[in-house]
Amino acid sequence: MIMAPGVRKLALTAHVTSSVGTLGAVAGFLALAVAGLAAKDSQMVRAAYLAMELTAWYVILPLVIASLVTGLVQSLGTTWGLFRHYWVLAKLLLNVLVTIVLLLQMDGISYVAGVAAETTMSSTDLLGLRRSIRTHAAGGLLVLLVPVALSLYKPRGMTRYGWRKQHERSSAAPQP
Repeated sequence: MIMAPGVRKLALTAHVTSSVGTLGAVAGFLALAVAGLAAKDSQMVRAAYLAMELTAWYVILPLVIASLVTGLVQSLGTTWGLFRHYWVLAKLLLNVLVTIVLLLQMDGISYVAGVAAETTMSSTDLLGLRRSIRTHAAGGLLVLLVPVALSLYKPRGMTRYGWRKQHERSSAAPQP
């Protein structure tokens, strides 16, 4: 079912807003992760990790889920379709990947924040986990830039399903 133009624009606005918001939130999260690793002041370290937990749970996770849902609505409600073009399918798979990795990282983020809230962290406490969080944030930011490029360039290439649907539509159309 194809959405009406007003509904399509509303859905597109919600999708772009949640996707761009995710990029910004992950960039802010990355800045906090770097500050948490580099800061010498224990209060700064504590504040960074507490802010990271809040940002992850209440900003990044809802935005990633909103981006996934609004992307599905966009693809299913427009002629682009979900399985017709490789670039749409790639965006879906990247969004699902980001969501899964984020969910897997949430326990570690919450654990570090919990330790930071309860104790004074030294520069070596939980260093491996803190580096992992930073690395995943940086990687996530890079991965999130790929769907932006795919959305802007919309590289050609239809899936077999897309070719079949296009052929069915063209053969079903009345010939003048």
